[in-house]
Amino acid sequence: MQFIDLGKQQSLIKDAIDTRIQTVLAHGKYIMGPEIKEMETQLAEYAGTKYCVSCSSGTDALLMPLLAWDIGPGDAVFTTPFTFIATAEVIQLLGATPVFVDIDPLTYNIDPDLLDVAISKVVEAGELKPKVIIPVDLFGLPADFPAIKSIAQKYDIKILEDAAQGFGGEINGKIAGSFGDAASTSFFPAKPLGCYGDGGAIFTDDDDLYEKLLSVRVHGKGGDKYDNIRIGINGRMDTLQAAIILEKFTLFPNEIKLRNQAAAKYNELLAESVVTPQTPAGYTSAWAQYSVLAKDAQERQAIQAKLKDAGIPSAVYYPKPLHQQTAFAHLNYQDGDFPISEEMSQRIFSLPMYPYIPEADIERICDVIKG
Repeated sequence: MQFIDLGKQQSLIKDAIDTRIQTVLAHGKYIMGPEIKEMETQLAEYAGTKYCVSCSSGTDALLMPLLAWDIGPGDAVFTTPFTFIATAEVIQLLGATPVFVDIDPLTYNIDPDLLDVAISKVVEAGELKPKVIIPVDLFGLPADFPAIKSIAQKYDIKILEDAAQGFGGEINGKIAGSFGDAASTSFFPAKPLGCYGDGGAIFTDDDDLYEKLLSVRVHGKGGDKYDNIRIGINGRMDTLQAAIILEKFTLFPNEIKLRNQAAAKYNELLAESVVTPQTPAGYTSAWAQYSVLAKDAQERQAIQAKLKDAGIPSAVYYPKPLHQQTAFAHLNYQDGDFPISEEMSQRIFSLPMYPYIPEADIERICDVIKG
């Protein structure tokens, strides 16, 4: 059994993907070819945003808006410690200061009440200027953007939605990727909408930001590539990856439905054995991961061992919150500063999840956990 099996999906569209690839090979525009704009147009329409700007990875999709907003030393950027390092890495790369905020124990997303407190403390201290909030749509579930937007307006700061795992999720019919001043997603192969390499995209309705992103994506170019008006990056996406996304996107809306059906089956079968994930009313998750909670680290270890013995893979996202990692030691956070993130990191584990997972596999996984 595989944790994520991409083979079934590929079998459904292999001929179309092969045709797309051959088209790219024929026209020879391997970087920023016509498929790039075609993909950007389709994804912006799906997300309900004015613009989509593709880029070379989900990490660059986070970095580019921060560059465009001139985030740097002396700026505070607020995010969760319970996420992949890329979310906070981009803040630190620019010399800004990550300010971590603990998570809601039910959704694992940033806690808006604690976010308000954290921003207020930074304002009162007066050493850093609050500039951006980066909420993470963890495991595919959008963060509490109605509350976060209210907080951002209160302090006049921007929202950069980290939808690397969340693209395809919804709040009351509004698609993840459309909730911030900008939103970033990833096309890493394991993501709900993934390519066969690295890739990413940024979504926005902001005309000025859009123009800056186009510049940042190509080394900060102005009128031409030798007229550089700002510092940027080499953030262009390969045309072959856009061609693959275009064909995979034909399946994507239905795959979100299939992921939700799989999650519902897991929830039904595991309700009495582990703490199953909760989806608030009005929300839809993209189910990038299906993650449950054991009672403690010992029970998690025991369950994972049983699964391994049965040939069933599992994973832990995330075993160590960012504030406890060496890369952020200079921030001087201590164990116990973010108790919910720390507790979840000891209890959480993820089970196989992909749109075409057989129901029989789900039943077998759950039988092993309950056995």
